[in-house]
Amino acid sequence: MRRRLSSRPRSLSGWTMAVFGLLATALGLVGLVAPDVLLTVMGFEPLPAGARGAGDHTLVFLTASSMAAVNMGVYYVLAALADWRAFFGWTVPFRLLTCAVFTVAVVAGRAPAGFLGVGLWEGAGAVATWAALRRERRAEPVPAA
Repeated sequence: MRRRLSSRPRSLSGWTMAVFGLLATALGLVGLVAPDVLLTVMGFEPLPAGARGAGDHTLVFLTASSMAAVNMGVYYVLAALADWRAFFGWTVPFRLLTCAVFTVAVVAGRAPAGFLGVGLWEGAGAVATWAALRRERRAEPVPAA
């Protein structure tokens, strides 16, 4: 089945996905272009240039995760423009899982408190998408038997 892209999302659930996708893409680009800015936003203290040790792979990890965020963000926007509601539904449990993992990382002391925002952003986005999908399902007419 070929999906036709529109110039903007056609449903409330599509809008939740598009907003999430645009934010993920933007934050991923920030991580690629200005990694210290993204580290600061997430609650990590960036190190001055040249202060990283030979075994410090922070910037490599940040580059990889930022590129993944760009890709994921673009996928979400394209799915929103195609109004691919099945995909929207598939993302909800995985975004809730991401919320749980990031929240546990903060609670367990593996990440700074600022990182909690990432988990809450994922969780809030998942709940918003779920609620929009539920509302849309309830509004659909019941097929005649």
